[in-house]
Amino acid sequence: MYRMLIFLLMNLWIIHISWHSLARPRSHGFYRFFAFETILILVLANVEGWFLDPFSVLQILSWLCLAGSAVLALHGYFLLKTKGKPTERFEDTTILVQAGAYRFIRHPMYASLLLLGTGVFLKGPSLVEAALLIGLLAFVTMAGRVEEEENLERFGKSYAEYMRSTKMFIPLVY
Repeated sequence: MYRMLIFLLMNLWIIHISWHSLARPRSHGFYRFFAFETILILVLANVEGWFLDPFSVLQILSWLCLAGSAVLALHGYFLLKTKGKPTERFEDTTILVQAGAYRFIRHPMYASLLLLGTGVFLKGPSLVEAALLIGLLAFVTMAGRVEEEENLERFGKSYAEYMRSTKMFIPLVY
């Protein structure tokens, strides 16, 4: 019962912050909405396993992923706010950010979502959670691709050059 209440409350919050994107299926926020929903479902599916066997390898790997996710998200947010000179929302930057994590990957914020999903998955891995994690990867990849189209329109040739010199989510890999 408490999971349903948490799901409904968190769902309302996710809808609230994503409302403007839901009407525009070709915006990165549309796919990000589904990534947030997938993470919420993963969290609620694994909530009972979060503190079981705290020193197992899976739990330690999980906490490392969760900590890495938080650090990367905060770092990316800080860089967008301070270096990107946003107009309204922090992601509406007027300057292409290529400092910090952005030197190596184009989407640290999305990479943090993938780390978050992986960390939550490791709390209680199963086939259902693996399918959700694959879904999360698909939603984040789509959000990243659409955002790249938006950034090519916004920053033009400089973003195209930036795309050639960096990876999407994982330095030197993807």
